[in-house]
Amino acid sequence: MSETRVNTAIEDIANGRVVIVIDDVDDINEANLVVGAQFASSERINHFATHGRGLVCLCLTRQRAQALRLAQQNATESGLSRPAFLVSIEAREGVGTGISAADRARTIAAAIYSTPEDDALISPGHVFPVVAQDGGVLVRPSSTEAAVDLARLAGINPAAVVCGLIDDEGNPRRGHDLEAFAARHNFAWMTIQDLIRYRAMHDPVCGRTIIGN
Repeated sequence: MSETRVNTAIEDIANGRVVIVIDDVDDINEANLVVGAQFASSERINHFATHGRGLVCLCLTRQRAQALRLAQQNATESGLSRPAFLVSIEAREGVGTGISAADRARTIAAAIYSTPEDDALISPGHVFPVVAQDGGVLVRPSSTEAAVDLARLAGINPAAVVCGLIDDEGNPRRGHDLEAFAARHNFAWMTIQDLIRYRAMHDPVCGRTIIGN
């Protein structure tokens, strides 16, 4: 069943659809909407802001973040327990205030497609990048790593946009409320533990990751 959930999520991510990634199915700490960054249109960003209601973040590989020369935001904090947030960014050209869905979509596109020589980004801005640890969920079982792992497994640009799911009272969606939300929007869901098991069984990168760590 967990393998089926991951296969469905990979297929949906490859085809530009949104999936829900859950930290722990038994004791839900966080659930996130996830879409491949290359599919993060203004309509998707608006949907995330309207229905997800959490912080919209751009998840990048360490290699991409380094190529863009993005500085770490929480440089005084270390360890795997905290998200590796980078300085917020904005597209240098083609945006207004930067906060609109269209502006954020343009910034995301600049972040995943531009070259360092393009000098396409400025800081601060309204898009919040976060770096996935090398090794993905096998090293850090979190939504950032799961989102990048899914994009990589789907064969698309290895970057993703995530948004935390917040209910009407301002709390993380859990349990039956989360199930109803997924059904209402027709979103497939999977847990991070599902993805860990899947990668251990099927991902050719897994063996190299374990040896490297």
